[in-house]
Amino acid sequence: MIIGYTRPYHDDLTCDEQNIIIKNKSCETIITESHSSAKNRTALNRMMDNLNPGDKIVVAKLFSLADSTRHLVELLEDLNQKNAYLESIKEGIDTSSPKGYFFEDIVKHLVDFQSDVISEKTKKGMNEAKQKGNVPGRPRKSDKNVKQAIMMYQSKKYSLSEIKEETGISKSTLYRYLENYYYLGHSLPYGILKKFDLYNPNRIYIQ
Repeated sequence: MIIGYTRPYHDDLTCDEQNIIIKNKSCETIITESHSSAKNRTALNRMMDNLNPGDKIVVAKLFSLADSTRHLVELLEDLNQKNAYLESIKEGIDTSSPKGYFFEDIVKHLVDFQSDVISEKTKKGMNEAKQKGNVPGRPRKSDKNVKQAIMMYQSKKYSLSEIKEETGISKSTLYRYLENYYYLGHSLPYGILKKFDLYNPNRIYIQ
């Protein structure tokens, strides 16, 4: 029996891309995991338990099947013990090939596989951080401090080191925001500040 297997992950949450890839493989059934978590892979475990000799599992890529290099090795060993096979389309792996497919050949694809694992973990982590209100990247300077730094600079009474000590705004950061204080190539008069969006420094308003 040819069994297709898909599971949701960050770049294919609906499994549509995986289904498109494996649709031409004459799968008699396609088993889809209900979630993207590495834990409780119920559908995968049930599929592995019910394999018969000669069965073949077809996946779009190795990452669809396993969550880590160790997990992949365990699944390959289980398939070998049950005289079942694996076809991974992206990597061009088919262990049912008459020529055979040695584990040494599969190892060549482990670097790309591990890259997929790391990428998925990174995207999940960033997504969870955003949901909690934590935005990855450098901490943004407060609007108040930036305006104070610019006013001190325009007054010509303070050195850059004094401005940094007072506001926490470094020279490079100050110069970057100063560029946003020019309108159509002309400096605004002292005391007239521009209101700018720290989340998008290119979006500036005159106030």
